[in-house]
Amino acid sequence: MERKIPDFAGTWEMKSSENFEELLKKLGVNVMLRMIAVKAASKPLVEITQDGETLSIKTSTTVRTTHINFTVGQEFNEATVDGRPCTSFPRWETDSKISCEQTLQKGEGPKTSWTREITNDGKLILTMGADDVICTRVYERQ
Repeated sequence: MERKIPDFAGTWEMKSSENFEELLKKLGVNVMLRMIAVKAASKPLVEITQDGETLSIKTSTTVRTTHINFTVGQEFNEATVDGRPCTSFPRWETDSKISCEQTLQKGEGPKTSWTREITNDGKLILTMGADDVICTRVYERQ
């Protein structure tokens, strides 16, 4: 039986965020940059296009825009939340949740990861982790 792939496509607006500053603190981001990042990231706009298991995710804030393209099950290069280059490996954790372990390309730092999940009520849950600190962000489709 062919698996049904959830629909991540659309424009998403963040409705809530927990532990973002704590995540940045764990990553060693200095207090001034944390203040700017927390303010800028309070209203990110996320645009996702999808073709099967290939996703393109553009996240825009007043300070910066990031763009990643990946296919679930294939390694790709991106940057951690604090901007360090890493290799990421996204995989299906459940039928509606992609989890991704990140490996720094050089240097040392906390173990980082993210997940993206579509809930039964159509919300997008993004979690970002650095060691034992987890940031959870809830988005609604526009």
